[in-house]
Amino acid sequence: MMSELISGLYYEGEKIADTKAPLDVPIEKCWETRKFTAKLVNPANRRKLKIIVVGTGLAGGAAAASLGEMGYHVDVFFYQDSARRAHSIAAQGGINAAKDYRNDNDSVYRLFYDTVKGGDYRARETNVYRLAEVSANIIDQCVAQGVPFAREYGGLLDNRSFGGVQVSRTFYARGQTGQQLLIGAYQALERQVKAGTVIEHSRHEMVELILKNGHAKGIVARDMTTGKLEAHTAHCVILCTGGYGNVFFLSTNAMGCNATAAWRAYRKGAYFANPCYTQIHPTCIPQHGDQQSKLTLMSESLRNDGRIWVPKKAEDCDKDPRDIPEEDRDYYLERIYPSFGNLVPRDIASRQAKNMCDEGRGVGPALAEVGPDGQERMVRRGVYLDFADAIERMGKDAVSAKYGNLFEMYERITDDDPYEVPMRIYPASHYTMGGLWVDYDLESTIPGLYVGGEANFSDHGANRLGASALMQGLSDGYFVLPNTVNDYLADKLAEPLLDGDDPDVQAALAEAQERIDRFMSIGGSRSVDSFHKELGRIMWDYCGMYRTHDGLLEAIEKIRALRKEFWQNVRVPGESVGQMNQSLERAGRVADFLELGELMCIDALHRNESCGGHFRGESQTEEGEALRHDDKYLYVAAWEYKGEDQPPVLHKEDLIYNNIELKQRSYK
Repeated sequence: MMSELISGLYYEGEKIADTKAPLDVPIEKCWETRKFTAKLVNPANRRKLKIIVVGTGLAGGAAAASLGEMGYHVDVFFYQDSARRAHSIAAQGGINAAKDYRNDNDSVYRLFYDTVKGGDYRARETNVYRLAEVSANIIDQCVAQGVPFAREYGGLLDNRSFGGVQVSRTFYARGQTGQQLLIGAYQALERQVKAGTVIEHSRHEMVELILKNGHAKGIVARDMTTGKLEAHTAHCVILCTGGYGNVFFLSTNAMGCNATAAWRAYRKGAYFANPCYTQIHPTCIPQHGDQQSKLTLMSESLRNDGRIWVPKKAEDCDKDPRDIPEEDRDYYLERIYPSFGNLVPRDIASRQAKNMCDEGRGVGPALAEVGPDGQERMVRRGVYLDFADAIERMGKDAVSAKYGNLFEMYERITDDDPYEVPMRIYPASHYTMGGLWVDYDLESTIPGLYVGGEANFSDHGANRLGASALMQGLSDGYFVLPNTVNDYLADKLAEPLLDGDDPDVQAALAEAQERIDRFMSIGGSRSVDSFHKELGRIMWDYCGMYRTHDGLLEAIEKIRALRKEFWQNVRVPGESVGQMNQSLERAGRVADFLELGELMCIDALHRNESCGGHFRGESQTEEGEALRHDDKYLYVAAWEYKGEDQPPVLHKEDLIYNNIELKQRSYK
């Protein structure tokens, strides 16, 4: 039963619910109960089953390694030349776990509470509690693999704090935590490759999902070195393909990060949840010009010891920061949020940095931008992150031991020495909390299609706390998926794999080839990157840190016009087969971003409240903070694809809080 067309943009359909989580037991018993009630596959039968995993970041690499170790046959696909080049390697600051090594009253419940509150009460309780529950196991697993976490003088694992919490629970390996964790997962994966349970397909990009009777039964992948399309079938498919932050063009993501695998699944029937929930990271190196292709993250861990400030007077913004006396500096986060100071959550720190720059107190070079009134203006987009106090308190050597590689990276990019001059930082697109809708088992609305890590929506609500992405990726890969896919696979033992001549396999191959042929036949005059860059500007201006009703309507109109021009005037040079063609790769990704960008704006428009990273100008407190409306929007927005140029259908999953009291967030 569907509603009338709403706002000319979407329909509302029937509500949905997660039916896998056992809600008749206390939340601390939920995961153990689910594992017990799930059907099992005995070890001798696992070798009869095949699983496809797409992506080899922390979620995908851990899942492929774990499932291979359990005895399943696993085919793993990734577009990089090596599994260890997945974008998880770029994570810097740390990974959360409720071990309470600092004896500061941490617990599983506190990690659960902090994560739900940090997400502005828009996450599912059961999934978040499980994440907190298995967090300690992740650290034990990684230590056993040899991950070189930082240690205190006595040899115990060290911890530091991240935003949105008042305890120290973040384990870290200097500023290279993602790299070290990924190497651990990669070693486990390669062990299974050697054992013969896992087969790697490098330089392969998923371009279509194969369905049989509504179930996921394989993928179509394009060999990026030859252009050949290949069909691969399995008993189930797991997508661990990361987020869609590159819809903004400029982001901290690797330039190859894309949403194509998830979007192909969405077009085949998987619901897409909360697409408007995107995270803008507050500590990134500011944009320096209009020819830039990506932005660089500076770890949130720097906010442990660095102090963020801007000049109190706009006329001081041109001065050398070392010449601005203490009394003329505005440590605005410490002033506005005295309880948390510089360690407020990312969405709050980002918005306040924007506010300072909008007031004319930003620092660094002024760049041209178009304001809400359509007029071009020059604005300084930067604030200072200053370590002078930390160096004086701890000494330069101690600061270098904690952050040295980050300081070195900053100096290489900017030619400024952060030991001598404050860093300049500004928010940038970094992470996406939205993703494919999944239930407690991480199964999508397509039976047999599971989704792990950043590619799903499940754990972070409207804002992710720092150091929780690595926690979720490894939780899903090492501990959740290996204990849930068995429930689906237990009934597939007698089911043969689809062969290449199956009509559904051939149909998926034909769809993928038809799309490629369409790209190659347009022969327009504009490059793929020019369309991506224009889309990114629209998304940043209208669906970034600050969103309004009128702005989102304008964005939808602009995106539709841009997508129409894309399909009429994009230029994809070269050949589609017989050679590597990066323009063709990017064309497919940008075409999907153009559709996803519109859905993000529709989702943001329908949610007339501010929560976490989704800030609506019409919904804020007198002090300019996010104002939620729990009476209207306490749900997950899961969107269903209904066809080319057809309005999507909104399905609501009500969020029920039995273990945490709903309240407006306050970090003051």
